[in-house]
Amino acid sequence: MSERSLPAEAVDRFLPLTARDFHILFVLLDGDRHGYWMVTEIEKQTGGKIRMEAGNLYRSIRRKIRDGLIAEAERRPAPESDDERRRYYRITDLGRRVVAAEMARMRAVLAAADAKVELHESEVGA
Repeated sequence: MSERSLPAEAVDRFLPLTARDFHILFVLLDGDRHGYWMVTEIEKQTGGKIRMEAGNLYRSIRRKIRDGLIAEAERRPAPESDDERRRYYRITDLGRRVVAAEMARMRAVLAAADAKVELHESEVGA
């Protein structure tokens, strides 16, 4: 069975994602990246609210590799622009599906919250 034909339960078992896990997968949507880039990009995207220590990042990466959400990238940058000590990671099709499902879940939560606030405001303002 290919990743694309996995049942929804295969994706749903990862939800909800923690903020850190979401951001790790989210930054990999941009393409293959190494750990230090991921740490700095996550910190930048979250305005410094999420800061990851290298040890925590790599433990999370190993777990996501084991779960099939990311994989070590096979291709590397040109040798003159690469540091051979770096490992590059890519998001898998399953990882993409999990990110998409988490975004849909978050949209539904926000829509429910908006509806509740609007209802409350209409009751208070009436």
